[in-house]
Formats: sequence, C-alpha cells, structure tokens
Amino acid sequence: MTHQRLTIATLVVGTSALWMAATVHTATQAQLAALPSQPPVAVDNPKTPEKVALGRLLFWDPILSGSKDVACATCHHPSLGYADGLDVSIGVNGVGLGTARHFSPDQPSRFVKRNSQTVLNTAFNGLSQTGGPDSAAAPMFWDSRVLSLESQALEPIKALEEMRGDRTEGHEAVDQAVARVAAISEYRRLFATAFGTSEPVTAQNIARAIAAFERTLVTTNAPFDRYMRGDATAMTAQQVRGMRTFQASGCGNCHSGPMFSDYKTHVLGVPENRKLPSPDAGADNRYAFRTPSLRNLAFTAPYMHNGTLGSLDAVLNFYNQVGGGRGGGRGRGRGGTQNPNVARQALDPLLRQVNVRGGRQDVVAFLHALSDNGFDKTIPAKVPSGLKPGGKVQ
Repeated sequence: MTHQRLTIATLVVGTSALWMAATVHTATQAQLAALPSQPPVAVDNPKTPEKVALGRLLFWDPILSGSKDVACATCHHPSLGYADGLDVSIGVNGVGLGTARHFSPDQPSRFVKRNSQTVLNTAFNGLSQTGGPDSAAAPMFWDSRVLSLESQALEPIKALEEMRGDRTEGHEAVDQAVARVAAISEYRRLFATAFGTSEPVTAQNIARAIAAFERTLVTTNAPFDRYMRGDATAMTAQQVRGMRTFQASGCGNCHSGPMFSDYKTHVLGVPENRKLPSPDAGADNRYAFRTPSLRNLAFTAPYMHNGTLGSLDAVLNFYNQVGGGRGGGRGRGRGGTQNPNVARQALDPLLRQVNVRGGRQDVVAFLHALSDNGFDKTIPAKVPSGLKPGGKVQ
C-alpha cells in the first residue's frame, strides 16, 4: 500500500510538472526556445576533421601574436568557460591565467577595453526564434563591427592590446602572422591536408580553420534546453518561477530567442571601467553595445561589456536602478545611469519596461539553468611552433 501511494503521488507530481512545463512553454515560445542540436552550416567554409584539428592548434598557438606570447586561448580558456574571468582582458605583455593574470614588469600595461565574451555557442550568433542570418552574417564583438566567425578570427591579431603588440603596425599584423605560420613545416603540411591548395597558408585559411574549430564549441543541453524539449524535471521549481519572472519583468524584450539575444545594440548607461584611459563609446559612438547571449553565464563572470558588474545579482540591481522609468541623469547615485557620459534621454526606451524588483533570486536561478558544462575542455599537449599552448598563462 505504501508503495502504491508513492507511485500515485509520483504520477500526480509528474503529471503536474509536465502540465506546468507545457503551459510555460506555450507562454514563452514566442520569445524563448531551445538551441538546435547543430549550429548553422557555413556554406563557404564546410567543416572537416582536418580543418577542425588545424583550427584547434592555431587557437592555442601563440605564434599568431606579434610577441609570440598570446594565443586565442589566452583570453578564451576552457577552464574559464572559454572566457578569461577578468573585467577587461590582458593580452600582450600579460602573464598568468584568469584573475591571477597580470602585466609583466617593465612592459607597457594596456588593457583590452572590453570584457572577453565566451567563444561557446558563438556558432549560433544571430540565431533567433524564427531563424536568423546565415553564418556569414553572424554579428561578432560587443559592437557587431564584423560579421562571421571567419572575420572575427583575424581581428585580435590586428589589435595592439590583444595580440599585435608594439612589434608591427596594424595593417601589417595579419600578413606577418601568416608569414610566421608559413615558416613552420608542420603547419605547411597541415594546411595542405586541410585545404589542398598549392599555397594553403593564407589569412583566409587561418580564419577558416579557427572558425571551423570554434563551431565545435557548442553547448546545447542546458537544463533550460532539456526542459523546453519536454523534460519537466530538467529545471527546478525555482528556475521555472525565475523563467516566468524573467519574461514578465521585460528581460525577454532583448534577451530573446535560442541564444537569449536580439543581437541589436542598446544604450544602457553601464558605468565606465576605471582601468581604461578613456571612455568607451561603443557602436556608432552612442555608448551602445550589443545584447550579449545569456548562455553559460555561470562560467563567465564578471558581466557587461566592460566587466564592471561582478555578479548576476549586481546585474539585476543595475537594471533596477536604470529600468522601470527610473533611469536618471548623469549621477552615480541610486537611480542614476552611473555613467556620466550618458544622459537619461539617451537610454534605450526598452529599459522603461524592465522591472526585476521581485523574484530576483528566482531569476538568478533561472539564468544558471542556461549553462551547460558539457563542452570540450581539452588542451593540446603541444603546438607546431613549439611555444607553450595558450601563451604565458602560468
């Protein structure tokens, strides 16, 4: 009899949970959706095992940086969710990993001016509930200044603070990186295998190989994804409440679709990072920045375009200050934008619809349900240049 009661109770609870999941799914399906199992196909850069293997090596090899001390993986490390754990990154002249990273003594200390976004799921960038741009039109960086993973892969090589350093001019940086790679016989062989051309080591093929590898760094099985596919037990009751509050509070107006981003730029008045020598005016010099994905937030603190908000609770508190019509003026006090360069009338009108004063911990719990730890964390034992994989991370 006891066993029968437990079975009946389990069935009742399970049926209730399934009904709740179906109800929430119906209510939110116009804005939120699970990720597809695979990212969009790159028509101009079909994925092959040889190309992915080459891209992994290039991703980890400091040979692409002017001083041979920084790799893509330096600021996009698997132990840190393919981000770097810093508010703003330390590229060239840096030593160490994550929060222990610092500038080498007697070297210029130039911070990268923005927070390092995770590479996880960037293969889905631009994807919306109803589809989205193909891989060649996927927006990249906080200001969407380039499109596609292929274009993104070359930009850090050109940037003084990220990978270029002082040893070359910006317009020469990519050509010199290509020359360094082409000088290594193992790379020449790998490029010929992956691309099969007479002169395969080119900037375009470096970009294609890195992008092919980055398209393998996907996480599509977060608790939220499983829940939306019908597993009523994948999210806790608190996370389900948080999802409802997330939608009702106006967060979903910008953080929508499978990637929880509308991929548009918005003016929020985020406080400036005092490490930087000058204000960052963002896209079109409007202090506008692209809506980041909320995927895998559990691994990628601190938050916002310049890392000035250290926790998800701090992010919600910021929105409480500027949202719901309370954003005001140039001050740093409660209710102000906290950015003296952004006036109240310049703030995005959608902020007036944001109100996360109730159920904040439920929302935080829900945001953690968007993280999936099942991503590739392997580190190559060596790279063809003979340099330390990942650069000076230890």
